[in-house]
Amino acid sequence: MSADIDAGLVRPPLRRFSPARVFYRLFGTPLNAAISLGVLLALAFVVPPLLRWALWDATFSGTAQDCAARSGACWAFIGNKLRFILFAFYPPELQWRPALVVGLILGLIGFSLWPRLWSARLLVVWPLVLGLCWLLLSGIVVSPRVSSNQWGGLPVTLFVWSTCFAASFPLALGFALLRRSRLGLLRIFAVAFIEGMRATPMVAILYVAMLIVPMALPGGAFLDKTVRAMIMITLFWSSYLAEVLRAGLQTIPRGQEEAASALGLGYWRTMQMIVLPQALRVVIPGIVNLAIGFLLATSLLAVIGIFDILNAARAAAIDPQWLGFYDEAYLLVGVIFLLLCTAGSRYSRWLERRLAVASH
Repeated sequence: MSADIDAGLVRPPLRRFSPARVFYRLFGTPLNAAISLGVLLALAFVVPPLLRWALWDATFSGTAQDCAARSGACWAFIGNKLRFILFAFYPPELQWRPALVVGLILGLIGFSLWPRLWSARLLVVWPLVLGLCWLLLSGIVVSPRVSSNQWGGLPVTLFVWSTCFAASFPLALGFALLRRSRLGLLRIFAVAFIEGMRATPMVAILYVAMLIVPMALPGGAFLDKTVRAMIMITLFWSSYLAEVLRAGLQTIPRGQEEAASALGLGYWRTMQMIVLPQALRVVIPGIVNLAIGFLLATSLLAVIGIFDILNAARAAAIDPQWLGFYDEAYLLVGVIFLLLCTAGSRYSRWLERRLAVASH
């Protein structure tokens, strides 16, 4: 505080969204002022041409020829190809199914984010809802059936991400506990699995799911390529998540486990009631960061022919009638990913504050 007074700067009260606080952070020191002015100068060069391309010179309706006659963005392409980007090759008359799947998954995630609703019931709700999503996409319950080769777009991205991340969490927790255990063979197995998976690129994991797994199946057995990919992705993601959970477990002093044991609590009760609640609170930022990274990594599904939303956008831009509008297609996908990732980041900060208050 004295240094700020000597410099003629008084730190404003620490109120959230205070204009004085914002001004202090932007121009409170010479370094901050220089960075802020540099950013404003860069925005002055970037924003006007971007607005001219996106708004003033843009084409909002018409054909590809109308777009070619102007130099701005072709939002008419987005209007024409929006359903394809979102749902890919899913039959148009049945696209209410993938739309419902998107709603179910987002609703499930939103329902699960509220701490008051955290209970063992979620362990039942998640597989039920995700199983219902699979039945809806495949048409097993409501005919006609739709092959997984026709699935694509946002429903596939969200379904693969949520299913694999949810399935990888209990696996990761088991591997993290095994890696810290005193059971030699099991600890070695956990270490070998985690390090082996983390040393393998995800693209190689997907090729294993596509080429190696079918050869390992018994003669005549068939496993859908989407299912194979999800199984391998779950194993792959669990190795990364296991290390994050293990880092949280290591922050808890061993003395707490010893004290619980002295009170007569067994290993699993100690983990459930004492160690895991504290460890998970510590690694919330790491878990959310992994979840965001895993969401973005679903774009690699394109290498094995699964049409995630990014691959669907690329396919829309190579339509002969709307050829070459990659900027608009990728910008739309980027906005969708930005909204999802920003929501996850904001939730992480909110949850950290809430749990920090609850722990005091």
